Amino acid sequence: MGLRINDTIPDLKVETDHGAFGLHDWIGDSWAIMFSHPKDFTPVCTTEFGAVAQLADEWAKRGTKVLGISVDGVEDHKKWKGDIEKVAGTKAGFPIVADRGLELSKAFDMLPAGYYLPGNPTPADSQTVRSVFIIGPDKKLKLSMTYPMNVGRNFAEVLRALDGLQTAAKHGVATPANWQIGADVVIPTAVNDADAKAKFGEFKTVLPYLRMTKLKG
Repeated sequence: MGLRINDTIPDLKVETDHGAFGLHDWIGDSWAIMFSHPKDFTPVCTTEFGAVAQLADEWAKRGTKVLGISVDGVEDHKKWKGDIEKVAGTKAGFPIVADRGLELSKAFDMLPAGYYLPGNPTPADSQTVRSVFIIGPDKKLKLSMTYPMNVGRNFAEVLRALDGLQTAAKHGVATPANWQIGADVVIPTAVNDADAKAKFGEFKTVLPYLRMTKLKG
């Protein structure tokens, strides 16, 4: 059975270009984003790692750590970062897991349990390792996305989803389609009108089950 939303993530010990650590200790009291790739020195992946590096200040503003994952070794990761930084025009300061034994990829259900890499693997051999995971400070999986090899991920959307998750967790609300910070939010159906008014003040009833409000502050 794969890892599902609100499951506690496995507390694996991983090797990275920043040293070895356990996932739970690394997350600590922060939010975390893990993004995986099938191979170092590949074109789409290099642009994606660059995009993550360029958003370093945005991750920091949101108290969020980022962790790359690839099936190559630590030394390859260190060399690859030179290319990533050339493309991004900035430092790639986040760690990258060296998941050569596929323990993390299998634990997060990115590959079948019995899968193994052949000698001298190509990106096609591990192409299903193309996922994004957002994890809360409680070490539970909050969101996951999986992409094919030929479509680059939109990390502006990952950032938007992170904002939605953090807003929902802080204020006890939900966010509608295409929501951005500052836009109206959805009052959960479990909250009755009287409690909604006491908590949020004025709100708009669009449908009996769809009530919108602005967050204060």
